[in-house]
Amino acid sequence: MLLSLYVLFTPRTGGDGPFDGSDKVVHLLLFGLLAATTRWRFGPATAGLVAVAAYAPVSELVQGLLLPTRSGDPWDVLADLLGVAAGWLLARRLG
Repeated sequence: MLLSLYVLFTPRTGGDGPFDGSDKVVHLLLFGLLAATTRWRFGPATAGLVAVAAYAPVSELVQGLLLPTRSGDPWDVLADLLGVAAGWLLARRLG
């Protein structure tokens, strides 16, 4: 959770990633990790999955509306939600 807070809400220092779409990869991995660790910590209850999935659009709204150096992006939400699904399923598989 702390990693996501840092990555999503610290002021952007400018510059693009190493390749087009690299920020989407970061979103996917970040939310995948968050979903997996949530499942491992709290178990398979749907509430954990819903909480992490809800955090995705909320984080983009906060970035877009409250942080002048950040912007909200619906494609980031999609990458976040794909990461949530992948992380949740991976955590289930790995037990």
